[in-house]
Amino acid sequence: MYLDELAEAIRRAIPSDALPSGDTLSLFRAYAVLLLAKGEEVSRADVHNAWVAWMAGQDRDHESLIPFSNLDPETQAEDSPYVLAIRTVARSLASEG
Repeated sequence: MYLDELAEAIRRAIPSDALPSGDTLSLFRAYAVLLLAKGEEVSRADVHNAWVAWMAGQDRDHESLIPFSNLDPETQAEDSPYVLAIRTVARSLASEG
């Protein structure tokens, strides 16, 4: 399925030490939707919101299930590799035409 292919491309673009553990297929599908909807315009807040939607099904008590603007700068920075990966895949798709 095309979303899974995009999800896997995003996953491959993220450093292994930044990947979350567990079943992340639905998380990366959400990132694939962000890729299609926002492309290179995706923001860290967008990535965080997709992560919150996923994490709400994993651990409803996680301390970062709050709006992006309420996170401390260090936690906000954790979304950067995902933004970079989504933008990288978006550029790759655009160059393929």
